[in-house]
Amino acid sequence: MLSILSYIEYGLYLLVALSGIIGAVTAFITRADAFTAADRQPGHIWGAMLIGSAGALIIGIPIVSWVGMVVIGIYWFDVRPQIKDILSGNSTW
Repeated sequence: MLSILSYIEYGLYLLVALSGIIGAVTAFITRADAFTAADRQPGHIWGAMLIGSAGALIIGIPIVSWVGMVVIGIYWFDVRPQIKDILSGNSTW
């Protein structure tokens, strides 16, 4: 029973790591001036943080994995929506 839960946990870590890799790709291909307009770190910094977070999740380092999940969550739920609004012209900026 314990090994099944371990596989489920590792599978969830891999899914979050995959979303980090996808986020890194989107950060690298997004225009640099969008991050400046959003008053965020540049895209290559976000990409590096997301790749590092995905790597920590794949390796399974206990505390660093949790920090990596937070970084990936911040990108997808805070940074990316703001960048998307700026690029689509929906921002009040």
